[in-house]
Amino acid sequence: MNHVLILDTCIHVYVLQMVYDHDTFSRDDEMGDADIDIQPFLEAHKIHLDPHTVTNGTILKRVEPSEANCLSEESCVTWKDGMISQNMLLKLRNAESGEIELELHWIDLPGAHHL
Repeated sequence: MNHVLILDTCIHVYVLQMVYDHDTFSRDDEMGDADIDIQPFLEAHKIHLDPHTVTNGTILKRVEPSEANCLSEESCVTWKDGMISQNMLLKLRNAESGEIELELHWIDLPGAHHL
């Protein structure tokens, strides 16, 4: 299932992602949570790349798993299809097991404050 989350990047550096199951006849149950550190993603955007000279797949930043983040494996911020992207595989906290896979994309919205 795909969800879209729009953030004001001037305020947030960490985002808490809550994961729930989907129940048809009862309340959805919380399955766990994970923090998303978007600071490396924001730093990559501040580089101000020229889209005409950057090749597809260029790695802009690497983020290693640590106790300070919920990453299951290394996550790279890359230039992909003309935009800054980051794939993440996050370990759920407060759960017996589980992971969540996220893909971030930077999209400039018309009239929005830019970094």
